[in-house]
Amino acid sequence: MASNTEPQHKEEQEEETAAAQEEDTGAQVAPIVRLQEVAVTTGEENEDSLLDLKAKLYRFDKEGNQWKERGVGTVKLLKHKETSKVRLVMRQSKTLKICANHLVLPSISVQEHAGSDKSCVWHATDFADGELKEELLCIRFPSVENCKTFKEKIEEIAESQGKKTGESEEATSTANLLERLSVGESKDQEEKTKEVPVSAEEKKNEDVKQENPSDEK
Repeated sequence: MASNTEPQHKEEQEEETAAAQEEDTGAQVAPIVRLQEVAVTTGEENEDSLLDLKAKLYRFDKEGNQWKERGVGTVKLLKHKETSKVRLVMRQSKTLKICANHLVLPSISVQEHAGSDKSCVWHATDFADGELKEELLCIRFPSVENCKTFKEKIEEIAESQGKKTGESEEATSTANLLERLSVGESKDQEEKTKEVPVSAEEKKNEDVKQENPSDEK
C-alpha cells in the first residue's frame, strides 16, 4: 500500500512545483543591453518606383570572355521626384547588395538575348561597384511577359528622357534668342533717344522764337 501512495505523493509534488514556476510574480527584469532604433536609408526615399520585378543579373567578363552572375533579386526603375531622371537599380534579395545602378539614358538600347525570349542585354555606364564602368549586362526573368514588360518600359523611358532633353535645349536656345533680341531692342531705343545735333543757325532761330512768342501764330 505504501508503494501506491509514494508515486501519488511524488506526482503531487511535481504539480505543485510546476504551478509555482508558472505563477506570475509580477517582477520585471530589465534587459542587460538596450538597443536603439536606427533609421535605415536606401537612397530611394526621393524616388518613385516605375517598375519592380524579380530577376537574375549577369555581366560579361571581357577577360574571361564569359557571362558571370551578379546576383538574384529585384530590379527597379526609379524616377527622381525633383529631376525626373530615371535610374535602374537592382539589389540581391538576401544581402540587399547593389548589383546594378545606372541612369536610363536616351541612348540606351535593350535587345533580346540571342536564344532566349526571357532575357535582355544592354550596355550601360554602371556604378554598382562605386565607380563608373562600361558594362555589358544581361537580365533573365522567370517569364516572357516580365521580360517584355521590362524592355518596353525601358524604351518608353528612354524616349521620354530624349524628348525632355530636346525640350530643354530648345528652351535654352529660345531664352538666349530672347535675350539677344531684348539687348538689340534696347540699343535701338538708346539710339533713337539720342539728341540730334543742332546747327548754330537753327539754335539762333530757336532762341529768337522763344524771345518773341507773339510771332508764332
